[in-house]
Amino acid sequence: MTGFSVSLFVSNLSNVASYLSPIFENIPSTKVVPAQIDKVVSLVSRTGRDLQRYDNAGYRQVVGCVPYRYKKQEVNGIETQEIQVLLVSAQKGKGMLFPKGGWETDESMEEAALRETIEEAGVTGELEEKLGKWQYKSKRHSIIHDGYMFALLVSQEFERWPEAEMRQRRWVSLDEAREVCQNWWMREALEAFINLKCLADDDESGN
Repeated sequence: MTGFSVSLFVSNLSNVASYLSPIFENIPSTKVVPAQIDKVVSLVSRTGRDLQRYDNAGYRQVVGCVPYRYKKQEVNGIETQEIQVLLVSAQKGKGMLFPKGGWETDESMEEAALRETIEEAGVTGELEEKLGKWQYKSKRHSIIHDGYMFALLVSQEFERWPEAEMRQRRWVSLDEAREVCQNWWMREALEAFINLKCLADDDESGN
């Protein structure tokens, strides 16, 4: 191809690009944002125990949350706020409990607490105080666990979440949670939560 032919080809190509440019600008973007994306979680539950964390004594490390919210209600014409907590059904067996699971080696304790709560209960929010540490033995594997629990003020409740098909979730009052929570150590964590929040509410009302 001669120099003149190359020059003419480039010139024509430039003209074509100039002509097509406004057309491409008017083509809608192909990026699609699903409706109600804030109501859906695409996270898949972690499986296996390759990354499971154990302490020096061989105790499996487990972490979870007491998810809670303030529910407005009116009593005798007076508006009050009731604390409700979120329970999930046990994956195997009967009863209700708080979301919890294994703390893995590639995450902090706080990250594990948030992850497990999303996976099992489909909620997230502001992770607050650590409620304590409990030792318990697994009924299925006879393994001793160290269980850590946090308070979690829920800000988002997802319509779909990783374990939605195998668990039910239910908001309940503190009294009902005391009745239906099946694990003794989680009931103790609930009492620690109640003492913490009730004392805080009493202090605020006294000021």
